[in-house]
Amino acid sequence: MKKHTTFLLSLLFLSLGILISACDSDLKTDLKTDFETDLEQNEQPNKNKPNTSVQVTDFSGKTISLESPAQRIVALAPHIVENIYSAGAGEKLVGVMQYSDYPEQAKQLPLIGSYEKINFEKIIELNPDLVMAWESGNSHASTQRLKELGFPVYIDQPHNLSDVAKSVKDIGILTGNTTYANEIATAYLAQVAKVTAKYENASKITAFYQVWNQPLQTINGQHIISDAIETCGGVNIYANEFAVAPVINIESILERDPQVIIASGVSESRPEWLDEWLKWPSLEAVKRGNLFFVNPNHVQRHTLRLLSGIESICEQLDVAREQ
Repeated sequence: MKKHTTFLLSLLFLSLGILISACDSDLKTDLKTDFETDLEQNEQPNKNKPNTSVQVTDFSGKTISLESPAQRIVALAPHIVENIYSAGAGEKLVGVMQYSDYPEQAKQLPLIGSYEKINFEKIIELNPDLVMAWESGNSHASTQRLKELGFPVYIDQPHNLSDVAKSVKDIGILTGNTTYANEIATAYLAQVAKVTAKYENASKITAFYQVWNQPLQTINGQHIISDAIETCGGVNIYANEFAVAPVINIESILERDPQVIIASGVSESRPEWLDEWLKWPSLEAVKRGNLFFVNPNHVQRHTLRLLSGIESICEQLDVAREQ
């Protein structure tokens, strides 16, 4: 009887051991399954998450990469502000430079300095995810400081009419407005091409573009204004100068004797100093009465409004052709 009882107890313990082992195995399997499921669920959003990163190459040749389209932009030049609006991203501007007056709503944006001095503290406060700078208008030290502060800095420097389209397209990419910006830029390029074709075989008119009178200053062939003049069939008499904006003298003007003189100045009104050329009646431009004015905002700002400046220049050169 005792042996029988011992046998039954051994059998019972063996059965319990097998049962416990089975339960433990099932529990481990369940835990493993639950863990793997949680892991997969946690990883799944990352696998399915769309890639929102954007990337362009700026005018300095540097690659600008953002994890997602910029939502807060600081622009360090008025023409950049205008191009951001043209690209359909004006609502993402949080800070602008002095003289950022177009379009009208740009006047309401916080100022972060002038060409003489940038307010770095204000920029830090605004916390932009993109800063757009102008190579010719902003010092290298300023842009380098912004990079050191950790801000992505896009360098803008349009040298010709086509470069304006690149600026607008790049802004479109960096702000997630690619389709709209491309449409606007393409339409602009089409207009430039149309004007270029119109004046391709037109008689050439020599032109002196006067930026300012004291000192007497012009632009060389690398400047976007020279490209506008050439588009209209004009010849910039200082195209071969080394400096982009050389200071010249009266003697060299008299020697080159341009057929037209085009002045801009700093306001939308014709500068009074343009009539100072009347002191030299032997100049071809003076003899013909070809002392012209073009709105500086339409030629000196690297924006889509260059089309208006081109229209004015072409009309003025046409006057000279008809004489």
